[in-house]
Amino acid sequence: MAGPNKPSNQNNHNRQNDNKKKPSLSFLSIVIWALLLVVLLNTCMSSMRTSSRVTVAYTEFREWVAEGYVEEVQTSSNAYYFTVKDGTPPLTQYAQELENRVGGGVNLMDLFAGGRELSGQSVVFQCAPLTTVSDDGLMDLLVENEVKVSEELVTNEQYMMSAVVSYVLPTLILVVAMVFLYRYMFKKMGAGGGIGGIGGVGKANAKVYMEKQTGVTFRDVAGQDEAKESLTEIIDFLHNPQKYTEIGAKLPKGALLVGPPGTGKTLLAKAVAGEANVPFFSISGSDFVEMFVGVGASRVRDLFKEASKVAPCIVFIDEIDTIGKSRDNRMGGNDEREQTLNQLLAEMDGFDATKGVILLAATNRPEVLDQALLRPGRFDRRIIIDRPNLAGRLATLQVHTRNIKLAEDVNLRKVALATAGCVGADLANLVNEAALRAVRRGRRLVTQEDLLAAFELVIAGTEKKGSVLTELEKKLVAYHEVGHAMVAYKQKNTEPVQKITIVPHTQGSLGYTLLMPEEDKTELRTKDELMAKITVSMGGRAAEEVVMNTMTNGASQDIQDATNIARNMVAMFGMSEQFGMMALASRRNQYLDGGYGMDCAQDTAAQMDKAVKDILDQCYRQAVEIIRANREDMDKVVAYLLEKETITGAEMVAIIEGRDPALVEDPYASTQSGPQGGDIEPPARSIHITSQPVVPPPGPSEEAGSPPPAGPEDGPTPAE
Repeated sequence: MAGPNKPSNQNNHNRQNDNKKKPSLSFLSIVIWALLLVVLLNTCMSSMRTSSRVTVAYTEFREWVAEGYVEEVQTSSNAYYFTVKDGTPPLTQYAQELENRVGGGVNLMDLFAGGRELSGQSVVFQCAPLTTVSDDGLMDLLVENEVKVSEELVTNEQYMMSAVVSYVLPTLILVVAMVFLYRYMFKKMGAGGGIGGIGGVGKANAKVYMEKQTGVTFRDVAGQDEAKESLTEIIDFLHNPQKYTEIGAKLPKGALLVGPPGTGKTLLAKAVAGEANVPFFSISGSDFVEMFVGVGASRVRDLFKEASKVAPCIVFIDEIDTIGKSRDNRMGGNDEREQTLNQLLAEMDGFDATKGVILLAATNRPEVLDQALLRPGRFDRRIIIDRPNLAGRLATLQVHTRNIKLAEDVNLRKVALATAGCVGADLANLVNEAALRAVRRGRRLVTQEDLLAAFELVIAGTEKKGSVLTELEKKLVAYHEVGHAMVAYKQKNTEPVQKITIVPHTQGSLGYTLLMPEEDKTELRTKDELMAKITVSMGGRAAEEVVMNTMTNGASQDIQDATNIARNMVAMFGMSEQFGMMALASRRNQYLDGGYGMDCAQDTAAQMDKAVKDILDQCYRQAVEIIRANREDMDKVVAYLLEKETITGAEMVAIIEGRDPALVEDPYASTQSGPQGGDIEPPARSIHITSQPVVPPPGPSEEAGSPPPAGPEDGPTPAE
């Protein structure tokens, strides 16, 4: 019985809401119609006053008086109003004008025998009195022709009533209408009016989500196991607070989610609210900043006041760096952002942590936050949400392909390997692009080809099918790309070649060489790996000079990437012989562009440029040597590439080894073969310590013939 009643109750509730809204709409309509009615009445009254009046010249008025046509004259300060006798020429002369004013089809001479009445009023002639020249003989002329003369008399009551009807009443109705319209508009927008601010600008305007409305749990967040583990304690406290209060523990008041854009900070905050099944207040840091000073602080007070009413709850402030920037001498005492930050600090100190109000905040610029905001007692925990590793990317792809129909040949692990460095938003976009491509190709399942093509679409854009390259241009691009691939294939510490193409793409490249790792690499890189990466970047320019004896602008991005790696090696990694372990720069935006700022003198910076150039020159010479030593193999690969326009790394290896590239079975095989299956352990559990002893390189004494130090098999060391 409860089921059928719910829709009925809901409908009744909706009807009640509709009934509540109707009076506001009806009253607003009445006010508007009343205003229009007053304006219409004033217009009609003015028209009626002037519809039966005929304006004549003053000289014509004197002539009519002298001829005896005028019967009565009423004088005023600005006009003479007079009527004429029955059957006189003036009435006949102006009959047509009066008839046109009232309307066609009315014979005034027949309708008004004396010409005195028109729509209930007298037919009145008017003229303006002389202002510059006085007419002293007019009164004698009026008396001589027996014309009745009177003066207009307006009482104070009549004057006040006319002023009220003409001016005060329309203005009053207009003001009342604007006030109610203003309140109605802000009520509809949910801002409210009243003392809280002008039109409610001081209200928090936070979006309140309940668990059923968010619909996000930890099941929807993948690749962030460490972050979920840190936030699980907060969820447990909201469910079982007595377990912590009995031992005297206090829950951290705030947790700061830090990470690059697209890693899922906002999604993780919604998942915490979904798991805890508590109200979720979400507001952006920019919502606190307004043009009025003090509004941001008012919104902070209002936000925490509303949160305390529905505790336990979670308050999430996205992009908190908008209001939480570090305070310094450049910020004035009345600055709106500083007042908002001060109020936020005071509110975090004031609310009781035992009530269950948890503050979560997200930012990708933690280096600019004020230190008072990060101290213990406010944001006690900093939860890093970094780019996922191989296991995290695989789990993220599994989440995003949950509702995607996949073909049997799909290998998500290979896609996860190819997308090293991608965040969750990138992977979601990749899966969606693959599904769209499958639909465009007329398939009902997403294949491995769709996923890898979507990955290439993200890094290089779509193919320019209408681009036309000359034979020389195609040859230049082919040698350039094969130069990258050959240097990568002939070197150690490089990633295997996956694909080579000379098809132009929309992101500015006329071709590209795709290197795909066969295993997940951490952020740890050796000097040899970095030097090899620079050498691979130099392979395109080296092939242009060695084979074609020219240089093109196609190597601009390669040179920029190589220079950035070399600068990091010298300035931050301590990998140069000239400066050694000296740090010449510091990281500025770790989670955004990764840029750094120089912390050295100008003379030192000039010497650093020379050290960077030495590294680039060394890698370029090595690339040239590899190209010259493998010129014959390059010519074979380039000839096949010019014919096919796109080849795989396995096909390139087959050509170099003298095999038929058409017999390569795997269309996405790379130049190396690695493990393609097996289980992947989750993050933070895939670190293993080797049990075998690491043998150090021989020292000078060992090279001279001295005995090596005792190992585990030779007996105990002195430390034992």
